[in-house]
Amino acid sequence: MLWGILAIIALAALFGLLLGLASVVFKVESSPVVDQIDALLPQTQCGQCSYAGCRPYAEAIAAGEAPINLCPPGGENTVQALADLLDVEVLPLEEEEEAHEGPIVAVIIEELCIGCTLCIQACPVDAIIGAAKQMHTVIESECTGCELCVPPCPVDCIEMVPVKQTITTWHWPEPQYDVNHTPAGNIFTTIDQVLAENAHP
Repeated sequence: MLWGILAIIALAALFGLLLGLASVVFKVESSPVVDQIDALLPQTQCGQCSYAGCRPYAEAIAAGEAPINLCPPGGENTVQALADLLDVEVLPLEEEEEAHEGPIVAVIIEELCIGCTLCIQACPVDAIIGAAKQMHTVIESECTGCELCVPPCPVDCIEMVPVKQTITTWHWPEPQYDVNHTPAGNIFTTIDQVLAENAHP
């Protein structure tokens, strides 16, 4: 009995050693370009670009297999940032629907929910909680507004609403770019212009 236990421990240690060696020998190095592209994407993992998530989309862009304008959540600023990073031409954003003015989140109308769990299965970031045949709800802080939970709902009880602006959700507006690729509306640029206009000769 003792020898059997020792043999099992030895085999487990051997397999662990082999797995450790395999992870070192067959380690896949991450591409710096992919990492940089991925860092510019919004990490919503929504699949609106037709890829499974932001990382696969970044890999496709780096490989030249996808254009830089397929990310609606990232908007025009992300397209511009990707163009600057890769030194390529800025492309108009491809959007199936009109873009929302600000971030949105899913809200489940509780009295209509039948607990089918289809929205839970569709959510790429696990922002919906609930049990089968029980009411579901959305964790607003986790929702990325990808809208993937809306089509599967058989009773149309999911609505996309603007995120309520509070002190924790408000963000300084991102600078918009002009044709010369310089930030427009930059507060420091404005201050410099005012000082220059009022400088004494």
